[in-house]
This record gives sequence, C-alpha cells and structure tokens, in this order.
Amino acid sequence: MELVGVVLLVALGLLLLAVLWGVVTYNGFVRLRNLVQEAWRQIDVELHRRHDLIPNLVETVKGYAAHERAVFDEVTAARAAAAAPGAGPAQQAVQENQLTAALGRLFAVAEAYPQLRASENFMSLQSELTNTEDRIAAGRRFYNANVRQLNTKVESFPSNIIAAWFHFTRAEYFEIDEAIRAAGAPRVDFGTSAG
Repeated sequence: MELVGVVLLVALGLLLLAVLWGVVTYNGFVRLRNLVQEAWRQIDVELHRRHDLIPNLVETVKGYAAHERAVFDEVTAARAAAAAPGAGPAQQAVQENQLTAALGRLFAVAEAYPQLRASENFMSLQSELTNTEDRIAAGRRFYNANVRQLNTKVESFPSNIIAAWFHFTRAEYFEIDEAIRAAGAPRVDFGTSAG
C-alpha cells in the first residue's frame, strides 16, 4: 500500500509539473503575441506618418515640375495602395517597396530643379520623411526580432504542443526590399556642389 501511495504522489507531482509548464508556456506565447502586435502598431503609426507626408511633398514638387505628371500619379497610386487598411505585414512590405521606388523617382525629378532643392519647405519635408524612414527601420528591426522569437517558440519542441493546442501560429515578418530602399530611399543630401 505504501508503494502505491509513493507512485501516486510521484505521478501527481509529475502531472503538477506538466500543468505548471503548460501554464508558463501558454503565458509566454501570449506575451510574445502581444509584443508582436504592439511592435506592429508602432510600425503602423510611422507608416501613417510617412503616408501623410507624401501628399505635401508631391504638391511641393508639383509647383516646380508640373510637367512630371506620370511620376506624381505613380507616387499617389503607390501611396493609396500602401495606406489602404487591412494588409498584413508581408503585403504591407510589398506595398511599401512600391512606394519607396516611386518616391525614389520623385526625388530624381526633384534633383533636376535647383530652386526646389533650395526650397525650405521641400528641405523640411524631405528631412521629416527621412526621420520617419529611420523610425520605420528601427521599428521593423524590433518587430522582426519579436516575430523571430515567437516563430521559434511556435516551432520548437515541446512548446509547439501548446502552440498547436491553443492555435498560436507563426507571425509574418515585415521585410523591406533593401535594393529598392537603397536605390530609392529619400536623401537629404542637397549640399552645394561646384559646377
């Protein structure tokens, strides 16, 4: 009888440890999911800020280069697509890549107009956009780090058992095409050049 009591006590202890592990793992998933959502909201705030700056920038450039209608239309269309609600991080990244490429073409147009480059309004808008781009990049790094941590936990054994039971799934990364970003990233380098 004593042996049965010890076996029951050990079994109860193991069951209690398993339940405790399950609770801790579940709470870890909830924490990571909330971190990913919070990080995405921060990126979303900066993306909205970026989208709000673009019409002012386009209008400023239009005043100097009104005949560049195709570029303005492209930027406007790309901004509208990027600002549309409901896109997940992967789709939002595609739309932001298109917007960045269109902005690169807008800044290429601006390069041809020295008066525009010297405009205080244009310089201010471009500086603000550059600062916003930097905050988006920082937010993207923070978001993707949290996504990586969540995805690792969702896929790793034995936490993947809890993930499957409670329907915790992988999150999408927010990846910007660095080639597009490098080619079309807004720059504030309008220093005077000789010639």
